Amino acid sequence: MKYKHYKLENQQRGNVVEVTLSGSAANVRLLDSTNYQNYRAGRRHNYHGGLVKRSPARLEIPRTGTWHLIVDMQGLRGNVRSSVRVIPREALSPLPEYTPRPLSPLVQPVRPASNGVDPLEYYDVFVAHATEDKEAVARPLADALTEAGLRVWYDEFELRIGDNLRRKIDAGLSRSRFGVVVFSPSFFAKNWPQYELDGLVTREMTGEQIILPLWHRLTKAEVIRQSPSLAGRVARSTSDFTIEEIAREIAEVVGESPIPSKP
Repeated sequence: MKYKHYKLENQQRGNVVEVTLSGSAANVRLLDSTNYQNYRAGRRHNYHGGLVKRSPARLEIPRTGTWHLIVDMQGLRGNVRSSVRVIPREALSPLPEYTPRPLSPLVQPVRPASNGVDPLEYYDVFVAHATEDKEAVARPLADALTEAGLRVWYDEFELRIGDNLRRKIDAGLSRSRFGVVVFSPSFFAKNWPQYELDGLVTREMTGEQIILPLWHRLTKAEVIRQSPSLAGRVARSTSDFTIEEIAREIAEVVGESPIPSKP
C-alpha cells in the first residue's frame, strides 16, 4: 500500500504540524524515528493522529526530536492529496480545533514495498554492537541510518518480549545487505556481539564484502591485538567522525549497492 511520507526533521516540543487534505479522508500518523521504522516494517507502532475527515488538522509535537508524518489510505477508499506545514509554537494563531479520530485497533499496520522488494525480505544494514555502546553509538547511528531512508536491523527495533534471540539475530544477519560492526573494548569482551560478527564473517567467506567496521574507543594497535584481519580493513572511528558523518557515508555505500532481487 502506498503512503505519503513527510520527514519533518528536528522539531521543538510544542510546534504544531498542520495537515491539509484534498479529496477523501485519510489516516494521518505522527511518528518518532523508532515508530516510523516499525511502520515501514509492518510492525506494531505508536503514533499521534488518526482518521482525518476534514482539514486542516493540527497535531502538536509532544517532545523535541526528529519526527515523521505519514498520510495513507489503509482501510479507506478514494484518493487524497495532502500538504503539510510546521507552525512554530510562538507563531501559532487561533484555528478551530479538530482532533483526528483514533484509528481502529482492528486496522493492521501497512507493509509498504520498497523499490519493488518486499521489506520483510531484507534489511539494508545490520548494526552489531555491545550493550555498553548503545547510548553513545549504536542507537544514534541506527536512528541516523533510518533517517537516511535505510531499513535497519537494530535490536531495539526488532526484538520483542518472548522472541527467540538467536533465531531473530540469525534472521537479521542472513537478510541484511551490510553489517555495521561497532568495535570497542566492550564488543570484544561480550559473546553476543562476537556471535553476530561470526555470522557476518561467514557470509563474507562466500565472496561478499558486507562488513562496514566502526571503531569506538579503540586504537589500531588495540584492534591488531584483538584481530589482525579486522585491522586491515578501512574503518571509521568515532574519535575522528561524528555519527551523522558516519551514517551519511554508510548510506552512500548502501545506495551504490544493488538491491537483491526476489528469489
